[in-house]
Amino acid sequence: MNTYNPITALILFFVIAAFLFVLFRPVKGWFWIVKNSFKGNEKIIIEDILKQLYHFENSGNRVDMKTLVHVLDFNNNRIVEAINKMTINNLIYFEKDVLKLTDTGREYALRIVRVHRLWERYLADKTGFSKTEWHDRAELMEHQLSQDQTEQLAVHLGNPKFDPHGDPIPTRTGKIAEVKGVELPLLPVNSIGRITHIEDEPDVIYKQILAENIHIGSLLRVVENNATRIVFQSEGEEFKLAPIVAANLTVAPIEKEVKLEDNIARLSSLKIDEKAEIIGISKESRGESRRRLLDLGFVKGSDVSIDLLNPLGEPNAYLIKGTSIALRKSQAAKILIKKD
Repeated sequence: MNTYNPITALILFFVIAAFLFVLFRPVKGWFWIVKNSFKGNEKIIIEDILKQLYHFENSGNRVDMKTLVHVLDFNNNRIVEAINKMTINNLIYFEKDVLKLTDTGREYALRIVRVHRLWERYLADKTGFSKTEWHDRAELMEHQLSQDQTEQLAVHLGNPKFDPHGDPIPTRTGKIAEVKGVELPLLPVNSIGRITHIEDEPDVIYKQILAENIHIGSLLRVVENNATRIVFQSEGEEFKLAPIVAANLTVAPIEKEVKLEDNIARLSSLKIDEKAEIIGISKESRGESRRRLLDLGFVKGSDVSIDLLNPLGEPNAYLIKGTSIALRKSQAAKILIKKD
């Protein structure tokens, strides 16, 4: 026969009370953490849907539910729930089976795009993060910055019109600058132009472009253009790309007569017995990295030569203004020279 034990009952009471406190404690309780996490995830899903629809519409493509579910990395049920809520809140609407943004939804989407591109510009200009990290880091921040924080960031950066890839940054009122140029495969042989935009999606193609060390702002001349490859010369080097990769490069054709001098190259191509003159630093080098190169003496008009080659490949030492400066190949590739 069980007997009532007041001490055991009291202990059980305190255990249950402690459990309920941990579970439902205001703000910091598990219940509220899970609930707020769900809300945060719901916000992220909604904003990612808006951004994807904006990009689809901006490129002239139509998107249905099947396509949307395929491109978003979320549970299908969560996406459907978000779509229903967005429809009720007049952010999107259906035209038959095609999803479209309302004016309100487009304004919201532009705010997300604005934060993303401003943050990429911040990472490029103000930090030492690799360009391979910009997109993913901006993906996180685009859901966290308030409108006031976004405007403070824009002012801090000098209200830039373009992100480091050449994508236009929407203004506070939603205005967007025009990206000048056409996709590289559309240029005929012997065309000369300047790279104005490098598309960073899909990731697999963007990584191929990064591996080729192609720089935004560079002048190029098309030397071959066919169904299997696009070949162009730029900054003393020759690049060969598959058309699907080349299509991620936007190039503004230069109509006036321009001559690409054969002896203009990247510092990274300098040989041990060669001398050269610095003619500038590529636009690919920004912020602190650019200032550091200038402070080290890599300024226009300075003479430069190789002081020491690293048997392991890099860094190599360059002699400039009587000082030996070690640079990695990726740094030297952003310094433009004119060989003697």
